[in-house]
Amino acid sequence: MRTSLAVPDGILEEFDATWRAEGIDSRSRAVREAMAEYVERHRTLETTTGSVTGVVVFDYEHESVIERLHDVQHDYQDAIVSTSHAHQGDWCLETVFVEGEAERVRRLVYRLKDFDGVRRVRFMFL
Repeated sequence: MRTSLAVPDGILEEFDATWRAEGIDSRSRAVREAMAEYVERHRTLETTTGSVTGVVVFDYEHESVIERLHDVQHDYQDAIVSTSHAHQGDWCLETVFVEGEAERVRRLVYRLKDFDGVRRVRFMFL
């Protein structure tokens, strides 16, 4: 199936340099692999059940979300064991250690992804 995407020039240039450096034979193959990884992460998040232990890592623009982010962390204090925070200029990196029901952690991940000032959210269950 053919499709088209609108991608900012800078991201496309970095993407092309990355797949070439990895020795992938075409942009199409690299996009398919990236999409498959994205789908797999989502599937893992959606299908994990029971009690989980893990981490949620995300970066965000401090000024645009800090107050709302604190509200979210208080809303999910039953699932958040601890946090670690680092400053990188106007951006911050947060590592949230979680423990609890998978559904509750899943809701936390989706809530973090819903912030405009949050750039990336990654999770890992142990």
